[in-house]
Amino acid sequence: MASMTNAVDVRTSAAEFDRSAVADAESAAEDERKQVLAQFPLEEWAELPLERYALGQAAPPGSEPTYCRLLEFLTPNLGSIRGGSAAKHIMYHHNSGEWRLAAPLRGMDPQEAWAELRGQFVRAFDAVGAGDFEALDDLEVLRYGPTLVTKSLATYFPQHFLPIYAAEHLRTFVTLLGGEAQAGVPAARTNRHLRELVRSREEFEGWTGQEVMRFLYKHFNPRQRTIWKIAPGERGRLWEECRDGGFICVAWDELGDLGQYQSDTELKQALDAHWPRSSGGSLTLARRLLAFRDLEAGDRVVANRGTEEVLATGRVDGSYRYDPDRPEFHHVVPVAWDLSHARKLPKPQHGWRSTFAKVDPSLFAGFTADSAGPGTGSGTGQAQAGAPVALPDDVQVVLDALERKGQVILHGPPGTGKTRLALGAALALDGRADALGADGRQRAQAQAEMLHGDRVRLVTFHPSYGYEDFVEGFKPDLSATGPGLTLALTDGLFHTLCGRAAARPDQTFLLIVDEINRGDLPRIFGELITLLELDKRNLPVALPVSKRRFSVPPNVRVIGTMNTADRSISHLDAAVRRRFAFLPVGPDPDAVSGTVGPLDLAAFFESLNTRIARHLDADHQIGHAYLLRDGEPIATEEDLAAAFHHEVIPLLEDYCLGRAELLHRILGGLVDADTGRPLLMPPQDLAGALATEFTSGVPGPDA
Repeated sequence: MASMTNAVDVRTSAAEFDRSAVADAESAAEDERKQVLAQFPLEEWAELPLERYALGQAAPPGSEPTYCRLLEFLTPNLGSIRGGSAAKHIMYHHNSGEWRLAAPLRGMDPQEAWAELRGQFVRAFDAVGAGDFEALDDLEVLRYGPTLVTKSLATYFPQHFLPIYAAEHLRTFVTLLGGEAQAGVPAARTNRHLRELVRSREEFEGWTGQEVMRFLYKHFNPRQRTIWKIAPGERGRLWEECRDGGFICVAWDELGDLGQYQSDTELKQALDAHWPRSSGGSLTLARRLLAFRDLEAGDRVVANRGTEEVLATGRVDGSYRYDPDRPEFHHVVPVAWDLSHARKLPKPQHGWRSTFAKVDPSLFAGFTADSAGPGTGSGTGQAQAGAPVALPDDVQVVLDALERKGQVILHGPPGTGKTRLALGAALALDGRADALGADGRQRAQAQAEMLHGDRVRLVTFHPSYGYEDFVEGFKPDLSATGPGLTLALTDGLFHTLCGRAAARPDQTFLLIVDEINRGDLPRIFGELITLLELDKRNLPVALPVSKRRFSVPPNVRVIGTMNTADRSISHLDAAVRRRFAFLPVGPDPDAVSGTVGPLDLAAFFESLNTRIARHLDADHQIGHAYLLRDGEPIATEEDLAAAFHHEVIPLLEDYCLGRAELLHRILGGLVDADTGRPLLMPPQDLAGALATEFTSGVPGPDA
C-alpha cells in the first residue's frame, strides 16, 4: 500500500498542478493520434503489409514512415516509448540483413512471423473494441513488446488506457495511488488498473489522460537520473554547433543507429569489429553509448572542454536520433542548454578526459546553485533546502530490496564498495541522505554521528562471534565485586537493537553486518533466522537461554556484506539464503574514469578484470577502490605504481596460489613467465607498460 504521506503528497500536488499548461501538448497529442489513425486505420490492420510495419527496411523516397517508426519517433506527445533497443517492436530488420524476431516467432520466415504478430494485434484491437480486456492476457507474442502494444491500445482507444507505457512506471504509479502492483502481468492490464485508481480519486475528477500522465511524471517521476558529462568533440570543437543547434552529439558513426543494439555485449562486438586494435571496443564504452542512447527528457548533461571548463549545463528535451546526413558525429540527443553555468572549475576533473563521465551530484550542485538559470539544481537532490534528496541509483536499489525482503546481502569482489554502499543506505534511512553527495570528510562525519546514535549498528562477523554476542548469553559481570567469576545474563547486539526498535515503531532501525559470511550464521542467528521473514515479524518465541519471550519488530532491517573471493554464496546456509535478498556489487569502471600518462585507467581496469574472469573467475576480479585515492581516480604515476605493486599484484599472487604460469596469463609481460616475479620499473614507465599490455587491443597470453 502507498503510505499516508504519499496520499497526502498526491492530493496536495494535484491541487497545485496547473492543468492549463498541458493544453498545447494535449492538442499536439490529438494531432499525432489523428495522424496514426489516418495512416493506419483499424479496419486496414488485417491486411497491413510487413513493409509498412517494421523498422530497418529501406523506404522509397517520399514514402510514409512505418508504423513502428511513427509510434516510437514521430508521436512524442502521445507518450514516449523511446530508449532501449528495437526489440520492443517484437520484430525488426537488423542492419546485418537478418530479421530479429521475439522468442515465440523464432524459426519462422519473416512473412509467417508477421502474419502471426499482425493477427495478435488485430485480436487485441477487436477485444478492446468489444470491452473484453481479459482477452489481452492470452496474446503471448504481444507480451514481448509491452510498451509498443500499450501505446498502440492507448492511441486507438484513449478512453480505455492512459498514455503511460513502461511496466515499471505503471507499477510505481499504481503503488503511489494506493493500489497493489502485480509483477508478471501485461503492461496493458496494469495500465487499466492505474486508470481505475485515477478515476476513483476525487482530486483527478475531470482530468484527461494527458493531464494525469504529465502530472505523475512531473511530481513522481520513477526514473533515477544520472548526470552525464559529454564532451562536444575533442577540446569542445563542436560546441558552437551543439549550442546553436540545441543538441549534444558523439562520434562512433560506423556503428550506425544505436537503437539496433539489444545489449551491451552486442554493441561491444560491433566496437571490436570496427576498432580491433584499440580500447574503443571496451564493454565500458558500449555501456556508455547505450546510456547516451537512452537519455530521456528531463535528464541533465554537462558539456565540457578539457578537465577544468564547464561550457554549459543542459536538460534533455527530446530523444536520441541517428542522423547520417551530418558530416560527422551522427549520434544526436536534443538538449536545452543553460549557458549561465559556464565556468572554470577550481580543480581538474581527471575523469573528464574521456567523452563520457558521470558527474557527482554535489559537484553539479556546486556550479549550478549560485545561478538563477532555468532548472537550477533540479534533479540533483542538493540545491534547495527542504527539497527531498534524490538518492543514488545503487542506494535506492538497496532500500527497495530492504522494503521488499527485510534483509539484504551485498556481495562481490573485494574493493567494490560494499561497506560504503551499506553505510550509504544507512545514511538515507537515518535521514542523512544529504551526506551522500558531500565530500569525504563531511560524509565520514555524518557516518560517525549516525553510528554513535541508537538506530544503526555496525558489526563485523568472524569465526569466534557467537549467539551470546548477537542474541543473549551469560558473560562475565565486570561490575561484580565478590570473589570468583560472576556471570550475568547479557543482551546481545541484535537483541538490544530489537528492543529499541520495539519502543519506537515509527522509526527504522538497521544492523549492518560486515563480512557476514565469515561467521557461523546458523549458530549466530539461532532460532531468530525464522523471525527475519517479514511475515513473521512480531511473532514471539521463547529464547533457549533465558526463556524470555522475544520477537523481531517489523521496523528492523539487516544489511550484510560479503566478499565472493573469500567464500561463494553457495556456501551459505540454505535457510539464510532464503531470507536475504542478494544484490551484486561489481567493479565499476566509471568510478576510475581518468588517465595516467598514456594509460586509460578505466580501460586498463576493465581489461585486467576480463583476464582475471577468464583465467580465475568473476568472483576474483578486483574492485575499483584499488585504483582510487581519497575517493578520486588515481592521477599520478607514483600512485599508480604504489597501487599496482603494493595492492593489485599481492592480491593476484594470493589468488594464483604461487602458480607462476597463471599469474603470467593475467599480467602478461609485466611478470616473468617462469618465476612469476613482477618486473620492476620506474613509475614513469609503468603507465606506458600497462597501456601496451592491457589497452593496445593485443590479447593477453593464451587468450
